[in-house]
Amino acid sequence: MKPPLPPFTEETAPQKVRAAEDAWNSRDPAHVAQAYTPDCFWRNRTEFIEGRNEILAFLTRKWQQEQDYRLVKELWGFRLNRMAVRFAYEWHDSTGQWFRSYGNELWEFAENGLMRRRIASINDLPILQADRKLLWTGPRRPDDFPSLSALGL
Repeated sequence: MKPPLPPFTEETAPQKVRAAEDAWNSRDPAHVAQAYTPDCFWRNRTEFIEGRNEILAFLTRKWQQEQDYRLVKELWGFRLNRMAVRFAYEWHDSTGQWFRSYGNELWEFAENGLMRRRIASINDLPILQADRKLLWTGPRRPDDFPSLSALGL
């Protein structure tokens, strides 16, 4: 069980989004992978990923390449066991080039609250380090840190 459980409400949908954001900001592939069903299906950009083992391998590779990763998610809409989420994250590669990645995700959850389907479309924008907006210390975004909308993202 991974509460909150579907069907989602005005109260529980944002809680689910924040829990996902917090998990991804931990940059711990094993922890993040536990939020997905064992047979979960992903489309991430142009990659098709099936099951927790592939999710774990993907996330390990991702966070080796995307260094100093900071993510903010925002609920776009929800209905029953599905959500639409938009997000932005900042990171740099091994050369020190910074990027802001923007995207949208479609999520579908099983009755136990684990995600069974994730479809993500993502675009990367090279930015200067001075143009970063997702600046906080520690793995979790502080509760009083501005939302994507407040940041103009």
